[in-house]
Amino acid sequence: MKTLILSAAAMVFALPALAADPAKGESEFKKCKACHAIVAPDGTEVQKGGKTGPNLWGVIGRPVASAEGFAYGESILAVGATGMVWDEATLTAYVADPAKWLKETLGDSSAKSKMSFKLAKGGADVAAYLATLK
Repeated sequence: MKTLILSAAAMVFALPALAADPAKGESEFKKCKACHAIVAPDGTEVQKGGKTGPNLWGVIGRPVASAEGFAYGESILAVGATGMVWDEATLTAYVADPAKWLKETLGDSSAKSKMSFKLAKGGADVAAYLATLK
């Protein structure tokens, strides 16, 4: 019985992680629209939304805190100053708990985020969707 349990546990850990789904992410983005829009460089509104947060067009592959014309908070600017670039994994971790991510990334327990919303579920799908917008 012990061998069976260990074998089952080994199979679970060997399973590949479920791939993020951009189509689900597009649907999940509705939770982000209160603060964020997605506007292409030519002015096309891919997703109408708020202006409290930066435009998310091309965010994947873009340096952190670099959307032109947006007034970022001090902590995210400090991350941007390190040269970090958004990728899907990093954005997924950030949206799950922005303040926690900033504190951990900066190693500063006083780091703060202007983004109070947490996307505990579906963040990987949203990041996958945003990765399609370049």
